[in-house]
Amino acid sequence: MKTREFNIKTRIIRETFNDTRKIRCLVPKDSLMLDEGVHQGGDVFRTEDGEFIDFEIQLKDFDEEELAKYVEFAENLYEKHQKKVSVYILCPKNIDVTVRECPLKSDAEFTIKLACSQDEPCHLILDFIKNKLKNNLVLDCEDIKAVEMLPVMCSRKDRNYFRVESLKIMNKIYY
Repeated sequence: MKTREFNIKTRIIRETFNDTRKIRCLVPKDSLMLDEGVHQGGDVFRTEDGEFIDFEIQLKDFDEEELAKYVEFAENLYEKHQKKVSVYILCPKNIDVTVRECPLKSDAEFTIKLACSQDEPCHLILDFIKNKLKNNLVLDCEDIKAVEMLPVMCSRKDRNYFRVESLKIMNKIYY
């Protein structure tokens, strides 16, 4: 992750989730040592105190199964490292959140927080990708997959706009 992308995501964590801890670095996926079959998390950061922050953008409805996936991730990460885990999930406005905040019984020390954005998910993704390209950052496989999915994920009335934007980005990448 480039410095600019790191700064953007840590600013979102600070401002949206009111987390003032100093974030030291992005943790490589292989050093998380999560069990097979466990959700691998999004962008996982380490704080100065060695605690973990997982930042993700939720692109599908948030229900009991999604919550259980994040609980399993947090418990597994805590079991491996014995450090507190904070899971921060940013939900675009068209995502249905069907679970309520309630205490979860666990031996692991973790928190899960949701924040709802008023932006459409496709606009969030498109702005994020355009920002990366503008700053000459390389798109990873997940970025490219997200760009390809834009015309499918958006509303029917916006499909042509996102198809054109997706094609422009893909042409920049491949040519």
